[in-house]
Amino acid sequence: MTVLEPIVPAVEVPSAPARSLRGEAWRRFRRNRMAMVGLAFLALLVLAAVFAPLITKYTPIERDNSAFRQPPSAEHWFGTDKIGRDVFSRVVYGARVSLRIGIAATTMALVIGVVLGAVAGYFGGIIDTLVMRLTDVFLAIPYIVLAVAIASVAGRSENSVIIVLGITGWLGLARIVRASFLSLKQLEYVEAAHALGYARTRIMFRHILPNALQPVIVYGTVLVGSVILSEAALSFLNVGPQDPTPAWGLMVSQGKGDLANASHLLFFPGGAICLTVLALVLVGDGLRDALDPKLT
Repeated sequence: MTVLEPIVPAVEVPSAPARSLRGEAWRRFRRNRMAMVGLAFLALLVLAAVFAPLITKYTPIERDNSAFRQPPSAEHWFGTDKIGRDVFSRVVYGARVSLRIGIAATTMALVIGVVLGAVAGYFGGIIDTLVMRLTDVFLAIPYIVLAVAIASVAGRSENSVIIVLGITGWLGLARIVRASFLSLKQLEYVEAAHALGYARTRIMFRHILPNALQPVIVYGTVLVGSVILSEAALSFLNVGPQDPTPAWGLMVSQGKGDLANASHLLFFPGGAICLTVLALVLVGDGLRDALDPKLT
C-alpha cells in the first residue's frame, strides 16, 4: 500500500533587492578604512576653506606688530611669520588657493586628455599617430620650464599656474583613454550602434566613454593631489602665486630660511601639503578598488 505524502505548497523566498552599481561601489569604498579616513580629511579641508572667515580670528594679511616669528600659542595656534601674520589663518585660507588650483587645472587636464584620447583611440590611423606624437612632444618639455616661460609672459599668478598644470597634466590620461577606446570600440554594442546609423560623436561620448570612465575618475582624483604638489613646487620656486597670497608652497619657500629658529613656519604649511596629497591618494586608491570588483 502506497502512502501518499501531503503536498506542501512551495513558499517563495523573497530575493534580496539588487544593488545598483553606484550602491555596490559605495559599499566597497566604505569597507576601505584608509579611503574613508582620506575622504573625511578632505571633507574637513573643504569645510575649513569654505568657512575660513568663521574659524579664524585674523585675515591672511593681517599683521600683529607685537608678535614676530612667535611660536604656537593660545592666541596664534600655528604661531606667526616674520612680519607678524597668523600662520593658522594663512594655512586655512591657503586651502582655498590649493583646492582652486587643483580642481581647475585637473578639470582642464581631464577635458583635454579625454577628448584627445577618445579621438586617437576611436579613429586610429594618422589621427592616432599625430595625437601620440603631440603627447611625446609635451612629455619632452619639463613643466617647470614651461611654467617659467608662461609666467614671464602672463605674470606670476594663480591663473598662470592653472594654465601650466592644465596643459601638462593631460598626457597620461590621454594614453589611458586611448587604450580603453581601442579595446571598447571592438565590442558588439559599438558595432550595433554603427549599424543603427548613430553619429560618431554620439558613439564616442554616449556609448564608449561611459564604459571608460572608471580609470578617468581614479586618475582625476590622484591628479588633483599631483597638481597641488606641483603648485607647491612652483610657488617654492617663486613662479606661482606671489605674496601676500597665502599659498602653501610660497609659505614653505618663505619659511625655509628660518628652519633653525622658527620651524613652525615650514612645518605647518608643509604638513598641510603632505596630508592633503596623502588623503587624495588614499581616496584614489579606494576608488580604484571600489570601481573594479576584481580587485576586492
